Amino acid sequence: MATENFSRPSDVKEAFDKIFGRQNKSAVLTELMHQAVEEKRRRQRCAKAVEKLLALRKRSRRVIDKAVRAARRHDRP
Repeated sequence: MATENFSRPSDVKEAFDKIFGRQNKSAVLTELMHQAVEEKRRRQRCAKAVEKLLALRKRSRRVIDKAVRAARRHDRP
């Protein structure tokens, strides 16, 4: 298991100690870090999905625009 040392503002430390005072702080921090990692991964997957959808939308719109233009030309005398 790895050991990490970090600093945090005293107001955050006090609030953390007040809320999680009776719990194993290492376990609490480990769980919070797991949650942060999963949240970051979820956001990355979400952003990737949005990029794919936007790219698909751009391609689809071009096809539709081309089809509309072709139909207009076809129906005009």
